[in-house]
Amino acid sequence: MTVLHFTGIKGSGMSPLAQIMHDMGEKVQGSDIEQHFFTEDRLRERGITILPFDASNIEKNMTIIAGNAFGDDHPELVKARELGATIIRYHQFLGDLMKQYVSVAITGAHGKTSTTGLMAHVLAGYKPVSYLIGDGTGVGQENSHFFVAEACEYRRHFLAYHPDYAIMTNIDYDHPDYFTGVDDVFKAFEEMAQQVKKCIIACGDDEYLQRIQAPVPVVYYGFGEENDFQARNVEKTTAGTTFDVVIRNEFYHTFTIPMFGDHAILNALAVISLCHYENIPADIIQQQFEDFEGVKRRFTQTAIGDRILIDDYAHHPTEIRATLQSARQKYPERELIAIFQPHTFTRTQTFLQEFADCLLEADHVYLCDIFGSAREKAGTLKIQDLAEKIEGSRLLQLDEVASLTEHSNAVYLFMGAGDVTKFQEAFENVLNTGETV
Repeated sequence: MTVLHFTGIKGSGMSPLAQIMHDMGEKVQGSDIEQHFFTEDRLRERGITILPFDASNIEKNMTIIAGNAFGDDHPELVKARELGATIIRYHQFLGDLMKQYVSVAITGAHGKTSTTGLMAHVLAGYKPVSYLIGDGTGVGQENSHFFVAEACEYRRHFLAYHPDYAIMTNIDYDHPDYFTGVDDVFKAFEEMAQQVKKCIIACGDDEYLQRIQAPVPVVYYGFGEENDFQARNVEKTTAGTTFDVVIRNEFYHTFTIPMFGDHAILNALAVISLCHYENIPADIIQQQFEDFEGVKRRFTQTAIGDRILIDDYAHHPTEIRATLQSARQKYPERELIAIFQPHTFTRTQTFLQEFADCLLEADHVYLCDIFGSAREKAGTLKIQDLAEKIEGSRLLQLDEVASLTEHSNAVYLFMGAGDVTKFQEAFENVLNTGETV
């Protein structure tokens, strides 16, 4: 049996893809740096071998799945070429895999992961599903009817996919190290739209998505009356959200979701729209909504005493606002403490004022040092540059997390796409050991 070797197996897409192939009976192994990432946990649960990066890992009879974060000069890829081993980039491998099923690609600047998780969960109540979620979760079933995959626009990687359906949640400028501006992002989505086989389901409240041209039908969802699928009579409580769905001005069904914030309603509408297109009954959709437990690092809650700690991947101003809105809905009487770690120097520089504006919506703000990336390890910008724009904000080092205990009965939002989770883990240790300022 050919061994599939994943170079960069801990990546947010690579890890779930490796899990899927393992579940489907393939022999899988991979390599990465030795630092722990939450994306590796489900690999280890399956007993998948994870090796340190080393050219000696590579053998001629292997198929190498190469993570997009690593260039062709990576030692393992150099060795693979020398041996004549097959090398396939992550997005190309995934694109070929999706062709075997009724495929649903979920893309957008924000909301991809949450919508992918919800879509996979709801469809699984109807027919077998394989799915790849960017929170490090992958499940493969050889008898799958559907294949649901998160499709990232970064570097136009999603153009490797030709899905039956595309869900487009929004268009926004989120990768200033690659895209020249939001119009460039729009062009990428326009290209993606040309590759969809059956139908595009897009948020009609997004001004850019309203302009999408495609060779297949474009179905719109949202709050606005012009949408094909519209949410009306929204009721928000501390337990969740209830709303009516009207399809082309005719009442369809009332749904209740155990989630918070306007973005959660939109994510649910996207799922409802596709399910309606696939003739999945409303009662199955509602039943699946009720027991959806969310995805990793998206409003993930931990209660310790009278404090609520929330882990969230929010790393763009739009996402931070959505996370704060969700917290205000669920915990209206509590102080919101934002602990934010900016991700990449280019994004922080591009949205410096926008980050300041959205973080001011929290009651207290703590800022952690800027987290670089595999592509961008350093920059001239400092976290102090952001702190100067947020009156009353404080800088937070890992050995200072005990200072957060001065707030009680509060909600702590640990936000970022880097390793902000280490601050939450340290704070949990402080709370569990009774340490204070």
